[in-house]
Amino acid sequence: MFTIRQVEQEIALSKSAGARRADDGARPVSGSLRFQILGPLRFWRDGVEVNAGPRQQCCLLALLLARAGRPISVSNLTGLLWGEEAPASATNVIHKYVGTLRRLMEPSLPLRASGSYLRRHGDGYLFAPGPGTLDLVTFRELTGAARASLAVRDRDEALDRYVEALELWRGPAGDSYASGTAATPIFAALDREFLAACVSAAELAVSLSRPAMVLHHLRLAASIAPLNEPVQASLIAALGAAGHQAEALETFRTVRSRLADDLGIDPGSALEAAHRQVLTQTPPTVTGKGGGGGPRPSVRSSPVPLVRPAQLPPDLPAFVGRTAELATLAGLRGALADAERTGPLIVALDGMGGVGKSTLAAHFAHLVAREFTDGQLYLDLRGDQAETDSVSAPDALGSLLSSQGFHMSSVPETLAARVGIYRSLTAGRSILVLLDNARDSAQVRALLPNSPACLVLVTSRKPLVELAALDGAHLLHLDPPDMPSARELVLRRLQHAPNRSVGASASSDGVLDEIIELCGRLPLALAILAGRLSARPRLALADVAAELRDGTRRLAAFASSQGGSDPRAAFAWSYRQLSPKAARIFRLSSAAMAPGISAEALASMSGTSPRSAREMLRELADAAMLDEDDKGRFTSHVLIKAYAQELFLAEEPDRDAAVCRLLQHYLHSSHHAASVVASMSPTVVPAPPPDGVVAERPRAYDEAMRWFDDHREVLPEAVRRAAEGAFGVAPWQLALTVEPWLQLTGRFHDWQDMMRVALRSARDREDEVGAAHAMRGLADCCYHFATYDEAIDLLSRAQRTFAEHGMIPELGTVHAALQRVHSQLGRHERALAENERALSLYRAAGMEHGEIRTTAIRGLSLVRLGALDEAMSCLTEALARSEKSERRTDEPAIRIAIAECLGARGRRRQARDQLERAVDAAVESQSRIGVFEASALLCAALLDLDDVPGACRAWRHACDAMHAMQNGGTRTMRDEVCDLGDRLTQVTEFVPRSRDTQR
Repeated sequence: MFTIRQVEQEIALSKSAGARRADDGARPVSGSLRFQILGPLRFWRDGVEVNAGPRQQCCLLALLLARAGRPISVSNLTGLLWGEEAPASATNVIHKYVGTLRRLMEPSLPLRASGSYLRRHGDGYLFAPGPGTLDLVTFRELTGAARASLAVRDRDEALDRYVEALELWRGPAGDSYASGTAATPIFAALDREFLAACVSAAELAVSLSRPAMVLHHLRLAASIAPLNEPVQASLIAALGAAGHQAEALETFRTVRSRLADDLGIDPGSALEAAHRQVLTQTPPTVTGKGGGGGPRPSVRSSPVPLVRPAQLPPDLPAFVGRTAELATLAGLRGALADAERTGPLIVALDGMGGVGKSTLAAHFAHLVAREFTDGQLYLDLRGDQAETDSVSAPDALGSLLSSQGFHMSSVPETLAARVGIYRSLTAGRSILVLLDNARDSAQVRALLPNSPACLVLVTSRKPLVELAALDGAHLLHLDPPDMPSARELVLRRLQHAPNRSVGASASSDGVLDEIIELCGRLPLALAILAGRLSARPRLALADVAAELRDGTRRLAAFASSQGGSDPRAAFAWSYRQLSPKAARIFRLSSAAMAPGISAEALASMSGTSPRSAREMLRELADAAMLDEDDKGRFTSHVLIKAYAQELFLAEEPDRDAAVCRLLQHYLHSSHHAASVVASMSPTVVPAPPPDGVVAERPRAYDEAMRWFDDHREVLPEAVRRAAEGAFGVAPWQLALTVEPWLQLTGRFHDWQDMMRVALRSARDREDEVGAAHAMRGLADCCYHFATYDEAIDLLSRAQRTFAEHGMIPELGTVHAALQRVHSQLGRHERALAENERALSLYRAAGMEHGEIRTTAIRGLSLVRLGALDEAMSCLTEALARSEKSERRTDEPAIRIAIAECLGARGRRRQARDQLERAVDAAVESQSRIGVFEASALLCAALLDLDDVPGACRAWRHACDAMHAMQNGGTRTMRDEVCDLGDRLTQVTEFVPRSRDTQR
C-alpha cells in the first residue's frame, strides 16, 4: 500500500511550522512570482514583495486569484467591484487595471501583451497559476492529497498533508477585500474550504493523539467563524485532548453564550458531545469523515506523487468542417466562468454511428486542453459494444484512478469507495475528462469529477437525457456535415495520395458530389472510400459511384477485409440493442416509399396499434436509427436505410404482406382525405381494409390538405409500387383519391404520371373499368396542358366503357369534362349539349355537387354565346347553392364566370369585385390554380380600369401562385403571365422579375 502526495514535485515541503510561518507566515518559497490570497492579499516577484496598487486594483487581483484557473467575465467583474453603482467607464478601468497588474508581474512584458498569468478568456480574464505560484492552489493540492491518503487508510500521512495545507492560512481569504462587497460570497466560499479542512484535520489529530498540531489553525478558524458549531466543537475537543481543559470549558461557555445572545439557540449535539468529552476526559468517537475507520497500517508507505494525465487521443491532422458545432462548444465553455456553478461543465454529443462524435470531441478537447492545468483524462467506455464488453462503472473508475498514479492493488473493490477516491482527487482541480462511446447516462454519472473547474465531454449514440436532467449536461446532436465540409473532408484525404488527382474537375462533373450524397455525407463512410481511392489509384470515381448506386449492395463498398470499423458494423451494434418489436419496425421502415414515413403507416405495415408503433419509434430514435422530423415523419440516413433493406430482405418473412398493408394504408387514408377536400363525393369507394390496417382520418379541410402535402412524395411512388406487383391495391383507385388535391395545388405532372401508370396497369390486368377511370383522369390533365384533342379521345373511350357498365355518376363526370373542353375550343353549342347530358345524369344519381359545378360551367358557356341573362341566372343559382354547401371549392370558378358575365355587360367595377372575392375564396380553399386564374383575370380587369398599381399587385399574385405549382405551372399559364407583363410594361415603368417572363 502506498500514499498519494500531489505536491512533492512542485514545492519543497517543510515539516517545521515555525519555518513555514517565518515572516508571519508570509514569506514565499523562492520563485519568480508568488501570490497569497489565504489571508491578506500579497505577492512577490523574485523574492521582493510588490505593492499591488490602489484598493480597487487589489480587489480585482484578489478576485482573479480566488477564481484561479476559472475565467470571470468583464460584466461579472464590474458587478463584483462596483455593484449597482458601476461607472460608465468600468470596462475601460478593468482593462487598465489588468494591464497595470500584468506589468507589475512581468515588467519586461511588451505593451498590450497578455503575459503568462493574467490571460484574456472570451469576454473576461483568468489568472493562470504556474506550479507553486498561488497558495490557494497549493492548499487544494494538499487537501486533495490528504483525502487520497485517507482513501487508502494512511491517516498519519493524511494529517501531515492537512497540517501543511492549513499552515498556508493567515486569516480570512482576501481579508480586507472580502467583506461588505458583492465579492463577499467568493471569498466566503474559500473560507468554508478552510473550515472544512480544519474540522477534518482536528478529527484526525485527536484520533491519532496529535491534537497540538492543529490547535493554532483551529483557533484561527474559530475566530473566522465564531458561530460555526462544527469548528467550535473541533476546537473544544482538540483543546481537551491536548490537556487544555480549562480553555476548552471556557471556549464552550463563550460559544454557548454567543449562540444564545446572537441566535437565540442552545448548543447543538456536536458541541454538547465535545463538552462531555472534556468533562469526562473520554476519547472521541471516530466517525470516519476525517480519520476513517478500520485498522491503521503498520508500516508507512513511501509517498508517490500524483501523475498529471495527458491522455487525449490524437487529433486528426486535417480536421475540417463542424464550424457551427465548434462555435457551440466554445460558447458552452464560457459557462466555466459562471461563479454560481457548483459542478463540472458537462457536454454530451450524440448522433448515429460514424457521424464523427469522437473525432469532434477529441479535436475540441485538444483546442482547449491547455486551459485545464491539472491534465486531461480519456476513457473509451465501449458502450458501442455488447453490454458484456462495455466498461462497468467500477472498472472505469479503476482506470481513471490508475491513470492518476494509483496502483490497482491499492484501489478498493466497491463502487462507492472508488467514487469517493475519484471525487476526492478531482475536488478543486481543473481537469478535462473525455468519456467516449457511453452506453447511457448511468455509465457516465459515477465518472463525473467533483470540481466546477472541470469540463466533461461525453459521446454517445443516444441523447443522454437523464444526464441533462440530473447533472445539468448540455446535449449537442450531430448530423452528417454539409456538402462543402464533406467534400473538403474527401479532398483533404486524397490530396497526398500518389497518382491520384481529384480536384475541381471531379467536383464540376458531379461524380464526387454524387458519391458523397450516396454515402449520406457520413464521415466514417467517406473516410473509408477515401482510403480505398488512395490505395487504388486506378479506381475511377465513376466506378465507385456505379457501385454505390445499387442500394442493395451499397454497404459492401465499405466492408473491411481486415476487420476494421465500417458503417455496417457500426449500425449492427445499434440494431442488436433494440427490442424485437423495435427491430421489426426498423426492418419494415426500409420499405417506406419516400424519405419519411409516419407512425400510423408503420403501425399498419406491422399490424400493430399506432400507440405501440410510436413506442418502438421512440426507441429507434433514441438509438439514432431513425429521426423524427418536424411533421412527425420518421426518416433514416441513406446508409442506415440500406442496412435496414439488407435486414428486410434477409430476415422479414412476410415482406409482400407488409407492403400490401402499407399500400392499403395509403389507399384508405388518401380516400378519407379526398372525401374532405373534393368538391364532389368520390364515385369509387375502396373495399374495407384488411385486419391490422388503421387508416388516418383527417377531419377538417386544412388537416386533409396538410395530409396530402405531407405525403406528396410517397403517393406517386405508392401508385408505381401498386402497379409492380400483386399487392391487392388497384393503382387507378389510389390515383383517383389523390386527384382532387393534385388539381387544386397544380401538381399536373404528378397527376399525369400517376394516371398513365394507372392506365398501363389497368390495361395489363384487363381491367376495363379501371382503365376508363384512368382515361377520364388523364383527360382532365390534358385539359390543363391544353392538349384538347387527346382529352376528347380519352373521354370518348371512357364514355363507352362507363355506358356499357351502366355507371351513371361516372358518365356524368365524363360529359362535364367534355363540356369544359368544347367550351375552351369555342364550341359552345356542343358544350351546352354535353352540359345537358351531365346535368341529367347527376340529377339521376342524386349528386348535388355535380349539379352545382355543371350549372356553373353551363353559365360560362351561355356567357360566351351572348345569352347574358340566362347565364347570370345559372351562375347566381350555382353560387347560392355553393354557399349553402359544406364544400365551397367551386366558389372561385363560379365568381370568375360571374365576373366574365358582368364584364360582358360593361359593369367592369362589379366584375372586379367578383374577381377579388374569387381570389379570396381560392386562397381560403388553398387552390393554387384558382388563385392563379382569378389573379390573372383581375390583373387584366384592373388594367382596363386604369388601376395600374392594383394590376401590378394582382400580376405578382398570379406569378407567385404559378411558381408554387409543380414545375412552375403549365406553358399556357406562363404565356398568360408574360402577355400580362407586356401590357404592364407599356403603361408603367414596372420591371417584372426575370423568372416571371420566361415562357
